[in-house]
Amino acid sequence: MSDRSNPQTCTLCGKPQTPKFAPFCSSRCADLDLGRWLKGTYIVPAAPEEAQTVPENPVEDGD
Repeated sequence: MSDRSNPQTCTLCGKPQTPKFAPFCSSRCADLDLGRWLKGTYIVPAAPEEAQTVPENPVEDGD
């Protein structure tokens, strides 16, 4: 299995990176990674939203 901790290897297949496609080795690996993001394979966890409170006595502009 590839050593994914080495920053000089492709993040998908472990082959040596190329500067043009870093952090990947080729356009194929870059496209595979993009496809995974678009399909929802990868997700970025988010903190739950806090409940919004409505003020009890909203301030109104005086006429």
